[in-house]
Amino acid sequence: MRRWLAGVAAPLAVWAMLAGAPAVVQAQTSPKVAQAQAPDAALAARIDAVLDRAVAQQRLVGGVVLVARDGKLVYHRAVGLADREAGAAMREDSVFRLASVSKPFVSVAIMRLVEEGKLSLADPVTRWLPDFKPAMADGSTPTITLGQLLDHTAGLTYGLSETADHPYHRLGVSDGIDISGLSLDENVARIGKGPLAFAPGGAWRYSLAIDVLGLVAQKADGRPLPEVVARTVTGPLGLKDAGFLAKDPARLATPYVNASPAPTRMTDNQDVSLGRTAVRMAPSRATDPAAFPSGGAGMVGAAGDVLALLEAVRTGGGPVLKPASVKLMTTDQAGIKAATQGPGWGFGYGWAVLDDPAIAKTPQGVGTLAWGGVYGHNWFVDPKAGLTVVLLTNTAFEGMNGQVTRELRDAVYGR
Repeated sequence: MRRWLAGVAAPLAVWAMLAGAPAVVQAQTSPKVAQAQAPDAALAARIDAVLDRAVAQQRLVGGVVLVARDGKLVYHRAVGLADREAGAAMREDSVFRLASVSKPFVSVAIMRLVEEGKLSLADPVTRWLPDFKPAMADGSTPTITLGQLLDHTAGLTYGLSETADHPYHRLGVSDGIDISGLSLDENVARIGKGPLAFAPGGAWRYSLAIDVLGLVAQKADGRPLPEVVARTVTGPLGLKDAGFLAKDPARLATPYVNASPAPTRMTDNQDVSLGRTAVRMAPSRATDPAAFPSGGAGMVGAAGDVLALLEAVRTGGGPVLKPASVKLMTTDQAGIKAATQGPGWGFGYGWAVLDDPAIAKTPQGVGTLAWGGVYGHNWFVDPKAGLTVVLLTNTAFEGMNGQVTRELRDAVYGR
């Protein structure tokens, strides 16, 4: 997401005391990742400095960082405030609106259905959704496969990537982050009435494809999407907070939008500027049982939930997937020319895949997986280094692609 969104920062030193506030350490930081016995003081000092500075400069209101190395938790901290107006400190078990951090969960669920023989990546989407036939400019309706949906080469797009005159906006398509009043079926139907940006398989574009796959999963499994994800992913991993509705709303971190001199509290259906376009975000969606389950953006969860999923992927998939499925997911399906997170990055099934660290100008190793979320999140898995790093914040967009994400990455690698 770094390629097409720009972070904004608003420095102001009066928040320095918040950055230094002691973190609340939770016994269940991650259900599957044990804490390292020997602390890494140098790593902690580097990361603490990054987080303290981001909060002091009011680029972040609050956040949680978890770092695992070779399956052991070597750093964990909650920093800043979960609710600035209430003076509530961020906690390590705070729950966040995950936005596109939902995609790894749902992508893993799709691959689990493939393993169970309920889906095939070669299936045309019309096998499950007969009326889903978005057209090319010439009126033709080419075949779209489930695999093309999964790696975002299907030709779909996102409303948040398009200007106000795009057909998605005229059709009232929801990006799955707002309060729309639509059902999942209706939203997917509207996506299907929109145009294709290119012939399926011909290019890469970040899109609502995972929302379409969410409806496919419902049809194939015979259960609502939240139950599919619970059965195939969050249940086997023992995750208590990850889902499509906040079970404990009191632990939800309040979301903010970067502004000067300080981030502003986000309101429902607020259009947050991306420059030429905007993303419409509604915090109350996380507690609204009537909101449709968006496979691409609708989940909530704690940092430990995300770490547990990513560690399962890093270590071969157990207990949710077989190693062969993980190999497919972590292979670049889109090609390096897609530049999905900038030059040097391709895309697998659920995340960007690093093909060339030199071109990307990053210390991360070849095969690193990464992505983020518009509410202010960023994560990566570097299999070569045995690293899994999760940053969940309540500040859009600094926590997704702002200065803090690059400083945290470099701090992890000792740069």
